[in-house]
Amino acid sequence: MNQTIGFIGCGKMAQAMIGGMIRSKTVSATDILASARTIDTRTRVSDLFGIGVTASNTEVAERADLLFLGIAPNLHKAVLTEVKESLKDDAMIITIAAGLTTEDIVSFAGRPLKVIRTMPNTPSLAGEGMTAISVNSLVEESDLKQVQDLFHSFGKTEVISEELMDSIPAISGSSPAYVYMMIEAMADGGVRQGLKRDQAYRLAAQAVLGAAKMVLETGKHPGELKDQVTSPGGATVAAVEALERGRFRGAVLEAMESCTARVIELGENK
Repeated sequence: MNQTIGFIGCGKMAQAMIGGMIRSKTVSATDILASARTIDTRTRVSDLFGIGVTASNTEVAERADLLFLGIAPNLHKAVLTEVKESLKDDAMIITIAAGLTTEDIVSFAGRPLKVIRTMPNTPSLAGEGMTAISVNSLVEESDLKQVQDLFHSFGKTEVISEELMDSIPAISGSSPAYVYMMIEAMADGGVRQGLKRDQAYRLAAQAVLGAAKMVLETGKHPGELKDQVTSPGGATVAAVEALERGRFRGAVLEAMESCTARVIELGENK
């Protein structure tokens, strides 16, 4: 790739992206420039990845052909106002923030630009991320493919219409937190039965990983896979009954509704 990839903000998600791009050899470290507020962060990412670092957001904007905004939603307006005169006319702006639309980004920048809105998740750190992507009308198919190739270096992607993007954090962006809570609860149950804590975490986490792979690789409905585990009069159906009494499905649905409501609220406070 004969283009410069810029990151304004270099927190954990940005670092996961950078690491994936470099490990997969999709991008050379010499083609990446990142800005960060603190010298500690700049030193860490420089040492980890061998990329260029700077304290100047403007310097990144001047050089970037693809500019990732790895900053909080409420910082986008200020940062884009700061760098808008430095942006290349044909630059692609890629945001990973919840609640901000492609129109918001264009408005903050003050001129038409190619904008790609994404919602990655933290399993990107393990190379198993899922990123939802939507684009504005200026983004061409070749642009989208280029960005997808970058995201495929640390996971998978799904292209969706932008009006659905506010629903993505609940099902993909924030949902690892629900799964971690379930793994923790399962491990607690194992410890209660006498297992060692580290064994309980490994057993629970591997079971979740395996179940997820079964859904993805078999193409079978999750209900069908659940039924295959649930023997008549057996232990699993007793567990399923207990989950239903505890409103397991309802609790997940309510959590997702709360998550989406907060995403919309964040967008309104931009």
